[in-house]
Amino acid sequence: MYVGIDLGGTNIAAGVVDDNGKILCQASLPTKADRGAEAIAKDMAELAKRVIADSGLTEKDIKAIGVGSPGSVVNSTGTIAYSNNINMKNFPLGDIIRSYVDLPVNLENDANAAAYGEYAINGKGSECFVFITLGTGVGGGVIIDGKLFRGFNGCGAELGHTVIEHGGEQCTCGRKGCWEAYASVTALIRQTKEAMEKNPESLMHALAEKEGKVSGRTAFDAAKQGDSAAQEVVDQYIRYVADGIVNMVNTFQPTKIVIGGGISKEGDYLLNPIREFVKANDYNKYLEKTEIEIATLFNDAGIIGAALAAKSEIE
Repeated sequence: MYVGIDLGGTNIAAGVVDDNGKILCQASLPTKADRGAEAIAKDMAELAKRVIADSGLTEKDIKAIGVGSPGSVVNSTGTIAYSNNINMKNFPLGDIIRSYVDLPVNLENDANAAAYGEYAINGKGSECFVFITLGTGVGGGVIIDGKLFRGFNGCGAELGHTVIEHGGEQCTCGRKGCWEAYASVTALIRQTKEAMEKNPESLMHALAEKEGKVSGRTAFDAAKQGDSAAQEVVDQYIRYVADGIVNMVNTFQPTKIVIGGGISKEGDYLLNPIREFVKANDYNKYLEKTEIEIATLFNDAGIIGAALAAKSEIE
């Protein structure tokens, strides 16, 4: 048995996970990200203890704790080099958790952890597996021959910060034109609002008013009901997503790419045009093609991936 902890800017989630990636028990609590890092680390350890106890197990039954954390992670030392979502800089998160729970702790970037979870459940047998999550930003992870690709300094596979439009939209990383600035749900909401301003008669207005906000679903829902302005937003957004995926295919030629994040719940409405675009535009014209699928673990990917990544590190 392993414990997986998914540290987010809003919530900390943890669960006891077995060898096969099944969550036996899980719980969460608010991160309260504006407080000190040590207090957050203590809560993570206490939450780990809680899910172990709630599972009817003891710490002796647990082989390791895996943590997925936002930011730049140094796996070899269990340190958060820097996280802008949670105030951590050169913070020894692994050591702090170990001071409360006497178990090995493996630390991964949160997107890498989620990627490993999807790989473990949906990608076994893939020589190269790429996971992309479309959310507040565009995150991702790459697994090659069963091992997470971290780069020499732990910052590898920042897929959202490849540029698809030179000098384009400002990205939070400081560059302009990053894939994240066009293909994230944050970007989709911006694109939807811009289209709504230009099209006051669009159904998007009524749907946003009903929901109380403009969300990543607004344009998709309106497009499905025949709204032409919304359809333009959806078509352009899918093109941005697909442009980045072509780059991933051309870079890695992975066996499989899996797309996660809330917008992935659009299913085939999102996936089929992406597949068509990639097939028409990737470099590989004559060999076997990369499979492109929708993720299946959703919010559980971080817990499962953190736990199973810890398992892979101690085996």
